[in-house]
Amino acid sequence: MKFFDAHTHAQFAAFNEDRKEVIDRALKSGVSMINVGTQANTSATAIKLANEYTEGLYATVGLHPIHAEKSYHDEQELGLSSEALAKEDGGDPSTSSGRAAEFKPKGFFSRAEEFDYDYYKKLALDPKVVAIGECGLDYYRLSEESKEKQKEIFIKQIELAEDVKKPLMIHCRNAFSDLIEILKTNHSKLNANYPGVIHFFSGTVEDAKKLLELGFSFTFGGVITFARDYDEVIKLIPLDRILSETDAPYVAPVPYRGKRNEPLYVIEVVKKLAEIKNVSVEEMAEATVKNASRVFNIRL
Repeated sequence: MKFFDAHTHAQFAAFNEDRKEVIDRALKSGVSMINVGTQANTSATAIKLANEYTEGLYATVGLHPIHAEKSYHDEQELGLSSEALAKEDGGDPSTSSGRAAEFKPKGFFSRAEEFDYDYYKKLALDPKVVAIGECGLDYYRLSEESKEKQKEIFIKQIELAEDVKKPLMIHCRNAFSDLIEILKTNHSKLNANYPGVIHFFSGTVEDAKKLLELGFSFTFGGVITFARDYDEVIKLIPLDRILSETDAPYVAPVPYRGKRNEPLYVIEVVKKLAEIKNVSVEEMAEATVKNASRVFNIRL
C-alpha cells in the first residue's frame, strides 16, 4: 500500500541526528513526502534533501507568516545548532529540547525575514519543488501592523505561484476570514483546477465550504487521532479533496503522542481518516495518494 505525507519537515534540526533513518523508514513502508519550506534557510534545505533521493521526496519553498516579523519559533526548525541560533537570532542556547524521543520543543524570538521574490523564484524553479509555501496568515500572538505585513507577503507568494505555475501550500491560524478574502480577490491568479491545499485545516465548516468553492484541497494530521473537533468537517469534504500529512516533527498521532512526529506516522492519520469517512484504509490511502499526485502534479 502507498501513502503520502503532503506536509512534513524532515529537513528541520529535530532530525539532524537520524534524518536518513527517518526517511528510509518512511520510504520502505511506502510513504512518499513533501518537505515544506518555512523561510529561506529551510526552503533551500528542503530542496537539497529532495535532490538526494531519486523518488519519494519533494519540496516546497516559501515564507511562513510567523517569520514575516521578529517572532517566536522553536529551535527544532532551523538546520542549525542551539548555539548558532542563539548567536544569529539572540536566542538562549539553554533552551535546547534535548533528545527527540521526548519531544518537548522550546524556543526563542527570531529575526524577521523580508520576502525576496527573486531568491524564492530561483528556488521554486527547481524540478523537485511542487508548491509555494508554507505561506498564508497566522494571527496568533500578533499586532495589527503585523497583519498587514503578513497580507502583503502572502499576496507576493500568490503571485510567485502564478509566475512559476505551481500550487499553494497554505498555513492559516485564527485568520480564515482575511485569508478567504485575499484568495477571492486574487482568484484569477490561482491555478484554475488545483490552486493548492490548506494545510492542517482548523477552520469552521463554513470556512471549508468557501475554500472548496475556490478549488482548494485540505490536509489533516495527527490531531484528528485524539481530538474529535475535526470529524464534522472531514465528513463534509469530498474524498477527492482530502490529503494526509504529519507536520512532523510536531503533533504526533496516537499511539505516538508526546514523541517526535515523523513521516512514517502518516499511516496512522490515514487509518483515522478512513474511520471518519467510513471507507477502508486501502481506499483512503489510494485517495490521498491520487489527490497529492493531482494537486502537486507528481507522478506517483
